[in-house]
Amino acid sequence: MSQEGYDHTAVEKRWQEAWDDASVYRTPDEVDDPTYVLGMYPYPSGKLHMGHVRNYTITDAYARYRRMRGDDVLHPMGWDAFGLPAENAAKERDTNPRDWTFDCIDTMRGQMRSMGFGYDWDREVTTCTPEYYQWNQWLFRRFHEAGLVERRDAEVNWCPSCETVLADEQVEGDDELCWRCDTPVETRDLDQWFLEITEYADELIDAIDELEGWPDSVRQMQRNWIGRQHGTTLDFHIEGHGPVEAFTTRVDTIHGATFFALAPDHPISEALADSDEDVRRFVEEEADPEGDEPNGVATDLTATNPATGEEIPVFVADFVLSDVGTGALMAVPGHDDRDHAFAEKMGVDIEPVVAPEPDDWDGETVPDAPDVSEAAFTDDGVVINSGEYSGLDSETARERLTEDIESAEATTQYRLRDWGISRQRYWGTPIPVVHCDDCGSVLVPEADLPVELPEFINTTGNPLDAAEEWKQTTCPECGGPATRETDTMDTFVDSSWYFLRYVSPGDEAVPFDLDRANDWMPVDQYVGGIEHAVMHLLYSRFVTKVLADEEGLQHREPFTNLLAQGMVQLEGEKMSKSKGNTVSPQRIVEEYGADTARLFMMQAAQPERDFDWSEEGVKSTHRFLARLTDLVEAYAASDAATADADADRDEIDDYVADEIDAAVAIAGGEYDDLTFNVALREAQDLVGTLRSYRDHAEPHPETYERGLDVAVRLLAPVVPHLAEELWATLDRDGFVVEADWPTATVDRETVERRRRLVANTREDVRDIVEVAGIEDPERIDVVVAPDWKYDALDIAIDSDADNLISELMGESHIREQGDDAASYGQDLQANREALQETLSGDEEYDALRAASWLIEREFDAPVRVERAADADESVVRKAEPGRPAIDIVE
Repeated sequence: MSQEGYDHTAVEKRWQEAWDDASVYRTPDEVDDPTYVLGMYPYPSGKLHMGHVRNYTITDAYARYRRMRGDDVLHPMGWDAFGLPAENAAKERDTNPRDWTFDCIDTMRGQMRSMGFGYDWDREVTTCTPEYYQWNQWLFRRFHEAGLVERRDAEVNWCPSCETVLADEQVEGDDELCWRCDTPVETRDLDQWFLEITEYADELIDAIDELEGWPDSVRQMQRNWIGRQHGTTLDFHIEGHGPVEAFTTRVDTIHGATFFALAPDHPISEALADSDEDVRRFVEEEADPEGDEPNGVATDLTATNPATGEEIPVFVADFVLSDVGTGALMAVPGHDDRDHAFAEKMGVDIEPVVAPEPDDWDGETVPDAPDVSEAAFTDDGVVINSGEYSGLDSETARERLTEDIESAEATTQYRLRDWGISRQRYWGTPIPVVHCDDCGSVLVPEADLPVELPEFINTTGNPLDAAEEWKQTTCPECGGPATRETDTMDTFVDSSWYFLRYVSPGDEAVPFDLDRANDWMPVDQYVGGIEHAVMHLLYSRFVTKVLADEEGLQHREPFTNLLAQGMVQLEGEKMSKSKGNTVSPQRIVEEYGADTARLFMMQAAQPERDFDWSEEGVKSTHRFLARLTDLVEAYAASDAATADADADRDEIDDYVADEIDAAVAIAGGEYDDLTFNVALREAQDLVGTLRSYRDHAEPHPETYERGLDVAVRLLAPVVPHLAEELWATLDRDGFVVEADWPTATVDRETVERRRRLVANTREDVRDIVEVAGIEDPERIDVVVAPDWKYDALDIAIDSDADNLISELMGESHIREQGDDAASYGQDLQANREALQETLSGDEEYDALRAASWLIEREFDAPVRVERAADADESVVRKAEPGRPAIDIVE
């Protein structure tokens, strides 16, 4: 066939139909503990974008790899189908969210099939169906029965454009914008339903250390979001306002508190703004909590330090946050960087009350004060200038001061707030509650679930408020008239447990089969965007822990390994419709084929890295697949395909056989680690080696066929359609997707030493030819080092003796080498930190003989590989392990 391309449309359609007919990707309920591979399910927006394609190619490739490794694999797909975008789209199109959503799902499912993603579609879930969301309502009841649901009036984030409440996690950036529409967020007081995630705050943060398969960045984001701090709460009295509670982690520094600071939205700040123009201007116009430096305004108030009785000035400052601590703090500029910067700006005293602990500190002498005029001393140390507490270490001082100050109390504070799930929108799960004048808020009985959504009403505000007939109901307790709750659930409720529904998606009696969930869960490999670190991923951990406590789920974490994939960019920028820089996956599939898109994306970068989409890169990838096809088809059509498999092998055949084993040895480990780009480089390099082999020599039939077979299998997880086509061309039985992963006898370490040896040798020949100006070498001799040098190297690597040469000379066969041994020993001594293990002398000799054809081809000269015993002594002296001597005859 031509190298211009292959008929990717026909190939991909043929094998997609064949997989479907054979139910290749179906996971039977009776399998034991399958490898569970999952990509975060998508919102059905209408079309797949390149971020989707990358995410799902990662999971698909890994699932295919595990299947070839012999695992049963669970690899499902579903739809995060509720949400405001569908509601808005329906309003714009004068339709309803359900029809719009299912049209989008049909389109995206078709695109996923065209990409060759191997899902068990029998397990598909769609969260906007009553069959799914009745279990959201069931969960709400279970959480309520466990005392983890509360309805209360609360100050909430309100998006005036979306006309709904937002969780703290859904308010983004310095300007506090809505995560969906970038509208500035307001605050309102509303009755809201909350899930009390704060009850699990300690376990959520303590268990983060056990998530060893998660990226450190995601784990740290969750720690920061939960924001646990151990410290002390205590009261500072402000005249006219009474005691004001402050929280500090460093009560040992209280004698150095030289001012008191209030958040701009603290009640006292807001009261002052009514009467003090400077405070009003700062609070309403100037405060910038996310600014590079702290800002504030003085007030006429003073606060009484409870430890000293001293009056200190009160400021309103934008570096004090109402959602961290209490919104009020004692400021100690001598021992806090932020306080120090503010004190310098405002001309407030800076006083040291903690000194570094001297190395020879006796525990009694009070050390000298540090200089804090230029910068704060922020570490623990020894308390000074603090009356009776001077001379104590910081930890002891904190304990004593907390005991001695009347209002002080040891406290643990959290940044995490309870999860407000009420949303004033239509397209979500109805909260299963009715409101009765006599009985209050009453849960809908389990037997009456699901509470289904009424027909869509296109209106402003909360659409369910306008569904008069649907709202009117009877109280489950007294039978009297009642009104349904008209808020729907945050859609993150849907995604907080969907991975459990895949275990038994058709079960009408329970949300998930407990025995099967305990066998199949947790998810072995989860893949999705890092933007979900403190929403979906945190909520999923919370719900899993509650289900473990309340329902007998045996796993307290939902995802063992997490990969946060990078973005697909165009010219360094994230693709987006608004920027007009999107690339259509459908166009790429039509023009180049799904396998080309998959391979280009997976070879371009490690999965967690961002990378730039390149049309030229796509074309290059397509050309590679055409060359591979040509290689296999030409072999299958040749006499070599029926040649004698027992033919003798020469050095070139040995080299290619070694490279086949090398590719297997490396690629498998890289697939295990999800570093697909490295695994694919091995497979592509092997294809390049096979092409050179075919062009340079008469390939050994068995070796060449095995090389093609291995190359196809190594590429199969990423280019599944073409791999099936070539597998059939090679006359193999069954599907390649169900074939065994290739094996090799060589280990990766040996491969890397052998490749380093060959690369270094070729480079040394190039250097000699260039430096000596040799235009037409007659012969190139490559001489392997004598055995005693390998022994000396091994001794040097293992030795911790100060005098390495003396240790070497203790070996008689090395000592017999005289000056040569002394000289080599000195070289080893000088480079001990950089020494690397090499192949043995015999292994080097075999490897160089096998690779000699590469040097012959490059320099158009015969190559002779010699052992030390057979070579000229003057040349042998230059040879070292891993670095043979080179002698070029002109």
